[in-house]
Amino acid sequence: MTRQKSTMRLQRAGIDTYRQPVVYMPADCHLCHAEGFSALARVRISLGGRTIVATLNVLTDADWLPPDTAGLSDAAWRALSADEGDVGTFAHPEPPASTSAIRAKAYGGRLNDDACKAIIEDTVAHRLSDLDLAAFVTACAGDNLDAAETIALTRAMIGVGERLDWGGGPVLDKHCVGGLPGNRTTPIVVAIVAAAGHRIPKTSSRAITSPAGTADTMEVMAPVALDITAMRRVVEAEGGCIVWGGGLDLSPADDILIRIERPLDFDSEGQMVASILSKKVAAGSTHVLIDMPVGPTAKVRSVAAAEALSRRLSIVAEDIGLHLAVHRSDGTAPIGRGLGPSLEARDVLAVLRRSSDAPADLRARALDIAGAVLGLTGGETSGRDRAEALLESGAAEAKFMAICDAQGGFSEPGTAPHLQVVSANRDGVVASFDNRRIARIAKLSGAPGRKTSGVRLHVRLGERVRRGAPLYEIHAETPGELGWALDYAEAGPAPIKLEDEA
Repeated sequence: MTRQKSTMRLQRAGIDTYRQPVVYMPADCHLCHAEGFSALARVRISLGGRTIVATLNVLTDADWLPPDTAGLSDAAWRALSADEGDVGTFAHPEPPASTSAIRAKAYGGRLNDDACKAIIEDTVAHRLSDLDLAAFVTACAGDNLDAAETIALTRAMIGVGERLDWGGGPVLDKHCVGGLPGNRTTPIVVAIVAAAGHRIPKTSSRAITSPAGTADTMEVMAPVALDITAMRRVVEAEGGCIVWGGGLDLSPADDILIRIERPLDFDSEGQMVASILSKKVAAGSTHVLIDMPVGPTAKVRSVAAAEALSRRLSIVAEDIGLHLAVHRSDGTAPIGRGLGPSLEARDVLAVLRRSSDAPADLRARALDIAGAVLGLTGGETSGRDRAEALLESGAAEAKFMAICDAQGGFSEPGTAPHLQVVSANRDGVVASFDNRRIARIAKLSGAPGRKTSGVRLHVRLGERVRRGAPLYEIHAETPGELGWALDYAEAGPAPIKLEDEA
């Protein structure tokens, strides 16, 4: 007897699950009973030659779904190219082959080229559940990927995405490994390098563990969710861009892994290297500078850790054909005054506009990095002097504004409606910053999702302060988020440590 196909009419649920395909079915629907589908089951859905694997959410109150109809999340709807009224075919998927490789890694095994290729291909095809991906991220956490595994993972991630080609000649880029709040040098560096006549098509990520990523900060001033055609048009017109890489599908596996890493609040050294370098290759970069802040509460905490990460980056870059240099920088304290998209954007604009109150540390660091990027090709004998001249002449500001216009138009950063100043409870000298705690306060205030939320610093390392003097401000868009941030700030060790004057 021929088995009846399990079919249901499809309806768009109108639910954003980012890149995760999700299907919604009533608990009493015929398919759940016939196929034995239960909550969080993996379900294969086919439509017109297209197939996806989605995670099932079972509805106990399904009044919004007509009978014999399955709802699809936005990601699932797009992946199937579905139209209202289409009928999909449902089945249990074959177990993904890569789960055995993930299990072996969790028990201390090693990943070879084939294992990495299978894991990444299954990731992009959504054959792995979030539990599978969380197990993979956790098994690779810390220093659990060696150099060979990192190379294999990088190659696999490059292999599943698109790859831009900008023609002959150097294509410059820079990347910061992160862990230092407020270190928003990228918009300044891109403006300087493009003003110098070089190509620098910068793709950036949103925040994973910080109060703002470059894409979050840039989005306050100009659109960043460009497609490849629009990005290419901006670069051809202005020499550079600052766009969100997640909208380009250049490294789709990385975007999915970041979605898993963000709530876990950690990433592994090997996965970080694979993530950074796969995106650089995908974006068509040929010469890349890595900014690596080093400090006791930064992501890279010691000279020894910096040297190990630098070696890993260099080994993988050489294998995949990238010209790479590492710029080690001071990671002991936040850079600039603002932590959070709008507050960081204000610092960026103050430097570009040569304002008298521009953060001196952000300006100096951006010039150092821009000079190093200009020196990557060997064509600039004094890259930093050239960078400073372009900034001081106004050429960098003009180029930045031109890039913003090309990306869709410039906007001034907004301000948050709620603000609370935190003051010193004693006289003293600013001895240290806890980067992680100050970033956590900014995140609890609403950053980066709330664009105007965050923290604004009033003091720098070594500065003398008096009791009652402001140390920092918390900016928030709602009273509740302001309260959460204040409660956290007051509950634990002070994020800014004061010591007696010598």
